[in-house]
Amino acid sequence: MGDGPARMPRGRSSGSARPIVKTPPERPGRARWPESRHFAALDLGTNNCRLLIARPQGAGFTVIDAFSRIVRLGEGLATTGMLSDAAIERTIAALRICAEKLKRRNVALARSVATEACRQASNGSAFIERVYHETGIALDIITAEEEARLAVLGCHALLEPGDGPALVFDIGGGSTELVLVDSRAEVPRILDWHSAPWGVVSLTEAAGLADGAERGAAVYADMRARVAESFAPFVARLRTPKGTPRLLGTSGTVTTLASVHLGLPAYDRSVVDGLIVPAQSMRAVSQRIAEMSMAERSQVPCIGSERADLVVAGCAILETILDLWPAERIGIADRGIREGILRRLMNGDRL
Repeated sequence: MGDGPARMPRGRSSGSARPIVKTPPERPGRARWPESRHFAALDLGTNNCRLLIARPQGAGFTVIDAFSRIVRLGEGLATTGMLSDAAIERTIAALRICAEKLKRRNVALARSVATEACRQASNGSAFIERVYHETGIALDIITAEEEARLAVLGCHALLEPGDGPALVFDIGGGSTELVLVDSRAEVPRILDWHSAPWGVVSLTEAAGLADGAERGAAVYADMRARVAESFAPFVARLRTPKGTPRLLGTSGTVTTLASVHLGLPAYDRSVVDGLIVPAQSMRAVSQRIAEMSMAERSQVPCIGSERADLVVAGCAILETILDLWPAERIGIADRGIREGILRRLMNGDRL
């Protein structure tokens, strides 16, 4: 939908961590697209379906339409190894809305990607085919490496200035990406990356729900241990950073926790995106949320009933990241994969 001649979606692909990624940086230049052209990026994750439609403006772009819905595509995946019928129906319903927006906005060029849930599910490719036939949207199942690259490309502008490497992380629904970058160039150079198989959905399903003080503490400790084990290969490769360590997070987890830290009555992207929060404050918020009951969490503004069950896993992942990277502050990004896709498209890269 909106990506030129009709094409069938790509087959399954997968990625794994490796120490040094020696590929050239993305081109900082911009193809000379007229500012009237509309571009779109769709990111279908394990938990969320997000669409962004924008037009070029100067060196960046202006968003003209957006859509976000929690679809929980990966619900039950850890147990069955398959996308459930209910999750597929929820997701296709959301993708139909995206298809209508693409058509209504007369999008000239689009790219739609699927991540960990579709990488892992035995029926992931069949789901991709069904989406194409029912909505016209051609989803590419991207590797964990490309997912990490797109996230960095989309949010690196929010890195604090400084010397030495910075760590960018993306806590997803089915996986967490850690990316060590050298940010001295206009587009950061990736020094190392790691994809762990724990996101807020997969970790919650594996460890169970944290509800109440006693059970909650045991579940939270189990979550922390699982995440620490999955990060171990990356930690073994890390060296003590020179200069002041910098940390930037992009995900619903960090934006939610930042909102709780600020005491916002409702989520406000204009306040959260680009915010810098003391690491100790984010740790304190994480621990406080982990100690709450499900009912208590559902009453917290910016968490609510939709995130009350999954947010504790996000807290566990964030705390484990804070353990491995000694930054005093965390940059908060409400941007990532979709913005990375848009920048590539507007730079003239179809892929």
